[in-house]
Amino acid sequence: MDERTADFIARFQVFIDEVLQEHRLRRDNGDSALVPMLREHLGTDPQRLAVVTEEIPPQMYVDLDIALEEVQGRGEAHRLVGIGGGEQRRHQSLSEILDHAGRFGQFPVAAVDYASIATGPDSSRQAVSFGLRLFTFEGAPVAVLQRSAEPRFGQAQARMEILTPAEGVAAALITTVRALMLQRSVLRGQVLSIGGSQFDRGIGGLTFHRRPGLGADEIVLPPGVLDRVRRHVAGIAAHREVLRAAGQHLKRGLLLYGPPGTGKTHTVRYLLGALPELTVVLLAGPAIQYVAEAARMARALQPALVVLEDCDLVADSREHHHGPQPLLFTVLETLDGLGDDADVAFLLTTNRIGVLEPALAQRPGRVDLAVEIPLPDADARRRLMRLYARDLPFSAAALDRAAERSGGVTASFAKELLRRAVLVAADAGHSPTDADLDEALDEMLSQAETVTRSLLGTGA
Repeated sequence: MDERTADFIARFQVFIDEVLQEHRLRRDNGDSALVPMLREHLGTDPQRLAVVTEEIPPQMYVDLDIALEEVQGRGEAHRLVGIGGGEQRRHQSLSEILDHAGRFGQFPVAAVDYASIATGPDSSRQAVSFGLRLFTFEGAPVAVLQRSAEPRFGQAQARMEILTPAEGVAAALITTVRALMLQRSVLRGQVLSIGGSQFDRGIGGLTFHRRPGLGADEIVLPPGVLDRVRRHVAGIAAHREVLRAAGQHLKRGLLLYGPPGTGKTHTVRYLLGALPELTVVLLAGPAIQYVAEAARMARALQPALVVLEDCDLVADSREHHHGPQPLLFTVLETLDGLGDDADVAFLLTTNRIGVLEPALAQRPGRVDLAVEIPLPDADARRRLMRLYARDLPFSAAALDRAAERSGGVTASFAKELLRRAVLVAADAGHSPTDADLDEALDEMLSQAETVTRSLLGTGA
C-alpha cells in the first residue's frame, strides 16, 4: 500500500468516526430525541414494545383524526409531536423508525405534518397526516403514530400504530376510537358518491355533494305519488321504534320507473333536499359496482339512503359475457343481506322496467314498492309550463295552448321549450312574447327536431 492510499484511508476513517459521533450526540442530546422522549413517556424502552397496527379506510381518515384528538384530550400530560426524516419515514413502520432513530440518529422529533381534508362540499379540516400522539388511556401511557394513506408509497390504507406497556390497552383504545369514529363521522348526514374526482371536493374515493333545495311545488307528478314515495323512504325512518316493537323490518327497496325525462331524477333530488337527516350514497353508471361498499357505509351511518340510478344499464351488464344480469343480482343480494333491522332504503330508478322485472321477480321482496313516473297528462303539462315559465311574461292562454299541443312529451321537453322561447326572443332582440313561445314550440314539434324530441325523452 503506497503512502497516498494509506493517507486517504486514514482521513476517511476520521470522517466516518466524526459522522458516527455526530449521530450519537444528536441521538442522545440533540435534535433526535425520539427514543429518549418515548422512553420517558412510556416508562420503558419503546424498542422492546410490540407495535399494534390498525388500518383505517382513507375515506374515514378525518373521523380517525377527530376521534384520536378527543381521546388524547381526555388523557393527562398529552402531547402531539412530529417526526422528521423526509419522505423516507413514509416507507418505514413505527418499529423501523424507532430502530433507525436509536441506532443512527435518524428521524428526529420535528414539526407535525398536517393536510387539509374535505369534510363536506364547503368545509374542510386540518388533520394530522403524520404525527405522534402521546397521552394516557385507562391510566396507562400510550403513543400513537397517526398517518394518512399514501398510495404513491404503496400504502392504500391509513393507519394508527400503537405503543403501550400495558396489556390489553391497545385493543381497548382501538375499540374506543372505532366507536367515536362512527359517532363523530363527518360522512353522517352528507350526500356522497363513490368514485373520486379531481374537480370535486372529496376524500378517499368519496365525493361530497351539496344537498338540493327543491320544494314539493317544483315536482309535478300524478296526485299522491310524491307522498307515497316520501312515506316509504322517510316514514319508516320516522316510525322505526314503532315498527321494531311490532316486529316489522326497516330496510326497504323502492323502484321509480317510467320513460326518460319524466322526472325520476328530479324526484330523487327532491327527496335528498327534503330529508336532511339521511346519509345518502349515490351510485350511477360504473359506480354501481361499489354497491356492497355503499351498503356497508349506509348501515354504519344509518338512517341512510342508497340511490342507484339507471339500473336498466346494470341489468344489461354481463360479467365474463355469460349468466343472467350478474351485477343486478349482486345489487339485489346486497339489499337482501343488509339485515332487517337496518334503517336503510335502496332507491332504484329505471327507464326500462321490462329489463328489470324478470330479475326482480326472481328475487321477491327486495323491492317492496314500485312507483310509475309516467308521461305528464294535459293537466301535468299545464303545471309544468307554469313551473318553468316562472316570471317570464307569457300569458296563461299561451302556456295552456302549448300544453295542449305537446301531448306525449316529457317534463324535460317542457323545460327546454321555455328556454328555447327565451332564446328565440333574444335572437330577435326583444323580450319574450307569446309569439316566441309559439315559434319555439313549432320548431321543436317539427320533423327536423325528431331526434331532439327523442333525446328529451319522447319520440313524439
